[in-house]
Amino acid sequence: MATIAHWVEGARPRTLPAAVAPVLVGSGAAAFADRFVWWKALLALLVALSLQVGVNFANDYSDGIRGTDAERVGPLRLVGSRLASPGAVKAAAFGCFGVGAACGLVLAVTTTWWLVLVGTVALAAAWFYTGGSRPYGYRGLGEVSVFVFFGLVAVVGTTFVQAHVVTAASLLGGVGIGALACAILVANNLRDIPTDREAGKRTLAVLLGDARSRRLYAVLVLAAYVAVGVAALVATPWALLAVVSAPLALRALRPVREGATGVRLVGVLRDTGLTELAYAVGLTAGLLL
Repeated sequence: MATIAHWVEGARPRTLPAAVAPVLVGSGAAAFADRFVWWKALLALLVALSLQVGVNFANDYSDGIRGTDAERVGPLRLVGSRLASPGAVKAAAFGCFGVGAACGLVLAVTTTWWLVLVGTVALAAAWFYTGGSRPYGYRGLGEVSVFVFFGLVAVVGTTFVQAHVVTAASLLGGVGIGALACAILVANNLRDIPTDREAGKRTLAVLLGDARSRRLYAVLVLAAYVAVGVAALVATPWALLAVVSAPLALRALRPVREGATGVRLVGVLRDTGLTELAYAVGLTAGLLL
């Protein structure tokens, strides 16, 4: 039987920077437009955290019942390790989605009702990433979804619910954050290429192969800093404070370029997540200044 510690580990807390980072940047962009609203920023953070944990549990459930986690190298999976029943993990996922939906509804009511449609699409994307009969995450589309929902939608949406406008700073911030969020997923799937291929899970890394996946990771990291450079030109030069995250990015990139595999890529996931968080803190500070 799973303990509280197992459930916490199954929620994959190391992925939470990917939820915090876009809300930081989106709120920074709202402040840059002189329209920061603290309670809406807090609700946006609750939405992002709820969806992130919900996605983690949903993936745990869907991959577990398909048997694709049987030989997993990465973090603990509750269903795959038989520590928790599939029904319990599925209930946890939908419970998190419910919290996110409730917070999102408040934001929609106080901003504009068409945000309900955006939220509905986001929830569907969260579930069908690995859920349903034809999960799009098994067809090489996971990175596209992460870029859109954990990058553009999360950053621009956080700004919009506060400022009621879409700004250049929020768009460029969404591109940068989305690129780093994609890099996390690419590193994760790069590590899992052997087991995913055997299980019939056709992630983008499986489709591209090892060498091209490593190049994609480097391109995504570079794209994040290009976005900051453009933001420095069109918004504020202080956006370059995001470059404070560069040493972490280089530390994450080194094992990928050196051909690290398996367990050695777990550190890349950690460092890429820290890079995204430091990038968000630096960019947000720049926008506030």
